[in-house]
Amino acid sequence: MVRSMTAFARREIDLDAGALSWELRSLNHRYLEISLRLPEELRALETAVRERVNARLGRGKMDCTCRFQPAARSAVPVDIDSDNLKRLLGACETVAAGLPAVTPPNPLELLRWPGIVRDEPLDTSHLMEDALALLDAALDELIENRVREGETISALLTTRCDAMLTQVDKARVLLPEIRAGLRSKLQQRLAELDVDVDPGRFEQELVMQLQKIDVDEELDRLANHVIEVRRVLGSGEPVGRRLDFLMQELNREANTLGSKSVVTDTTSISVELKVLIEQMREQVQNVE
Repeated sequence: MVRSMTAFARREIDLDAGALSWELRSLNHRYLEISLRLPEELRALETAVRERVNARLGRGKMDCTCRFQPAARSAVPVDIDSDNLKRLLGACETVAAGLPAVTPPNPLELLRWPGIVRDEPLDTSHLMEDALALLDAALDELIENRVREGETISALLTTRCDAMLTQVDKARVLLPEIRAGLRSKLQQRLAELDVDVDPGRFEQELVMQLQKIDVDEELDRLANHVIEVRRVLGSGEPVGRRLDFLMQELNREANTLGSKSVVTDTTSISVELKVLIEQMREQVQNVE
């Protein structure tokens, strides 16, 4: 199964404790790289989150952002730590005694001072469970998007494979004509020289020239590589690295075909093959 490395997913839920959400973004990358942002209440989840992402994904640059907005607790009375408040007011008086004229402290500013208002501790155990469950749902959505995009990429690659085999078949049809043309060209040159040539020596020279332009092996390897690409596309594992290697092998054979070309027809076939391979390579860069 082909899966793209580019996808986005967002899941959110409203809990009694507050609003919780996950945003997952993935881009193509040589390996799996996870960038994680967690709210302070869920810092302890970092290891568990990384383990979950590693278990579900093989490659890609992952940006995982979790947001938590605590619910407003308007019905809960404000609990002030009187001892801390007294100490803070005493410090304010000490500072004010050394100043010529100061305004009295703002009560709202005092309430914002750390330790003045005692907050009821948040029960993070259930919140962590909910966060991991929501992460699993977001990963499900992300993978579904990657699979859907991967199906599109797979269809494009299959189409290019068919086009490559068409070019290979076209080259095979041209080979007998190219060989016959080479024999005719050699005979014509010898006729222009008006010299007697040993037939055996002529055949040896012809064989040497034919070996230089022989591309049967290259065409066979091109066809075999295309068959392997199709097989890999149908496998049920991450195939990006394998496909990337096959693109290199296909390009090597297409280059060799071009370097051995002695007629414009095979040169055009080589160019067309390299165009198709480059189009495939661009798509493969995005495959997990």
